Amino acid sequence: MLGVSQSDGVQVLCCIWLFPLFSCSVIVTGSRLLSADADGHIKCWSMTDHLANSWENTVGSVVEGDPVVALSWLHNGVKLALHVEKSGASNFGEKFSRVKFSPSLTLFGGKPMEGWIAVTISGLVTVSLLKPNGQVLTATESLCRLRCRVALADVAFTGGGNIVVATSDGSSTSPVQFYKVCVSVVNEKCKIDTEILPSLFMRCTTDPARKDKYPAITHLKFLARDMSEQVLLCASNQNNSIVECWSLRKEGLPVNNIFQQISPVVGDKQPMILKWRILSATNDLDRVSAVALPKLPISLTNTDLKVANDTKFFPGLGLALAFHDGSVHIVHRLSLQMMAVFYGSSSQRPVDEPALKRPRTAGPLVHFKAMQLSWTSLALAGVDSHGKLSMLRISPSMGHVLDMNMSLRHLLFLLEYCMVTGYDWWDILLHVQPSMVQNLVEKLHEEYMRQNAALQQVLSTRIVAMKASLCKLSSSTIARVCDYHAKLFLIAISCTLKSLLRPHFLNTPDKSPGDRLTEICSKITDVDIDKVMINLKTEEFVLEMTTLQSLQQLIQWVGDFVLYLLASLPNQGSPVRPGHSFLRDGASLGMFRELMVVIRIWGLLKPSCLPVYTATSDTQDSMSLLFRLLTKLWLCCREENHITEPDDALIDECCLLPSQLLIPNIDWLPINDGIISKLQNKQLVRLQFGKAPGLVGHTVSSQFDAFVRAPGQPKIDHLRRLHLGAYPTEECKSCTRCGCVTMLKSPNKVTAVKQWEQRWIKNCLCGGLWRKMPLSYS
Repeated sequence: MLGVSQSDGVQVLCCIWLFPLFSCSVIVTGSRLLSADADGHIKCWSMTDHLANSWENTVGSVVEGDPVVALSWLHNGVKLALHVEKSGASNFGEKFSRVKFSPSLTLFGGKPMEGWIAVTISGLVTVSLLKPNGQVLTATESLCRLRCRVALADVAFTGGGNIVVATSDGSSTSPVQFYKVCVSVVNEKCKIDTEILPSLFMRCTTDPARKDKYPAITHLKFLARDMSEQVLLCASNQNNSIVECWSLRKEGLPVNNIFQQISPVVGDKQPMILKWRILSATNDLDRVSAVALPKLPISLTNTDLKVANDTKFFPGLGLALAFHDGSVHIVHRLSLQMMAVFYGSSSQRPVDEPALKRPRTAGPLVHFKAMQLSWTSLALAGVDSHGKLSMLRISPSMGHVLDMNMSLRHLLFLLEYCMVTGYDWWDILLHVQPSMVQNLVEKLHEEYMRQNAALQQVLSTRIVAMKASLCKLSSSTIARVCDYHAKLFLIAISCTLKSLLRPHFLNTPDKSPGDRLTEICSKITDVDIDKVMINLKTEEFVLEMTTLQSLQQLIQWVGDFVLYLLASLPNQGSPVRPGHSFLRDGASLGMFRELMVVIRIWGLLKPSCLPVYTATSDTQDSMSLLFRLLTKLWLCCREENHITEPDDALIDECCLLPSQLLIPNIDWLPINDGIISKLQNKQLVRLQFGKAPGLVGHTVSSQFDAFVRAPGQPKIDHLRRLHLGAYPTEECKSCTRCGCVTMLKSPNKVTAVKQWEQRWIKNCLCGGLWRKMPLSYS
């Protein structure tokens, strides 16, 4: 078993025991997963009801009796490169650029076609294509005319839409072969064309000092699946290994002087050839047991391996090598220079001790058999020789001493990349300390505000979800998690309710009823809700009675939250109180104000859809009172750069609200249910599949007790705002990121409510994945 790491930027986070039933190669892409076994069966798995912990086998292919040695999804043509040297730029367009990259195969209109490619041990390549109607087109072809055994293989893609396959028979005395594979669809049949590319022999086989020393090639990997020009090779003997990095380059073919005199070669007319050149190689190492390559598409402008000093320890530049002595080394993916190292509990030794002088142990040590780096290379997952799955944390500084600003800059750069691409940022959170949270949230907001309005609108909900994830990691900002989740819910309700509005006439101006509502509410600052209504075309707000009644739960949340905010205004000096940030958020208060106007109009059509308030006076118009106070508060902060303090008269009126209306209890989302916040103490955690972690993390302060449901209290469907009881009997699902809980099956039949529920079929409102929960969860 691996122990807690000692130093050098790598640390074990958790360990899980595995009991494998069969050997397979697994690749994940979105909501589908590929697996292949030693019998040649390839299966495509899909999430059942979009649940991350429920999978079903939908389609597949088979090459009977021919074990699969390499498996990959076809490329979809999307590649967004990072420019590490421009991490300080203000524009996201300078930091991240779209790379021109063609999909492996396209449908009509240029849409990428889904499918997979596999290489078998007998030298066959098989491609399966998934048509939109569910049909699978499969073709199998030999990589070359003379089929030979393939012990190792890997797949990469070119920018022109072709596929490159690298193969080796396992012997270092044999060449590493490369093939170009072209896939097409002709007459509703899949067609495969192959072409031989230049091959190479490892340098160690031609070195007189190492000839015959490393008889076997044990690892063959392209440096990236969309970088077919660079390959990593590892040759080994019983005790040692050597790793080489090669690059495919175009070189001019020299022309003999005789032919130069006959037909001079000028400029770009010189014939060119493709040739493999070695970039770097290691010295003799311990025997390598596993290799993990980075996934970040980093754009390196310096092809001579010279990287700027402030980026040479950037995590995405390193690859991981696991050794039979239990250690893991992080080395630069091009120069193969050491960047960080992790030692297991049984492999403590100086890093500079020669491999040949180390004493041999009595038995085999526990070591990784397979590894994968996370998307940002800040975490490493591996399965060891005892069948245990471990997760290691990789420091952004790679164990080197970097000032706080540089560490924050690396983390901020990776957070921005995840925000732009939509990749999950869980591995970045592993390295955020509580003291960094406030600074990172502010910096992230500053960078977001520097972007153009169109990009801000696209990223508006993703940045809120990212801020919520960060604020969970610090006790001083944990109350703001509730605010960010409430803001996501508010944005979703506003978009949904406005989308129900329809213009009275088809030949209306360009602006939709929702846009006109926003414009009129921002111009008219009157505190009387009825005077604001007069300026609207009420015929655009007419909906069916059943639709209005089905929206009552969402309408009730809007009314309750407005009342809660206004009642908490006198306590605005306490930032630990949930809802505090809304009191100075002019945009959110403006949304509430617009929704109050819409609800008022709908109440004239269907009074039973209005929010229900418990008032001390039967004659009190609660909607008018709350709109008047909300408008006064909105006027204080409508301009972000000119926020004024609420006057005493407004605060006095808000102080009287508890004596006029019953203040509701807000059902906040769990603020401390994740596992990442409980890993900050850097202690080794042991987990078991199928069982809740049961970790002891930092406890929630007593000041939040009023906003967190205790076990045994009634549960609520956070998206439908329906009460489920203390022990729900309906099947539920919860978000793996924020803990939001909702029923798995819809109890509604009204179209408007179904439209609301369809928004959250695949992902939670924070963007997290769903997982199925057991019945009667506590």
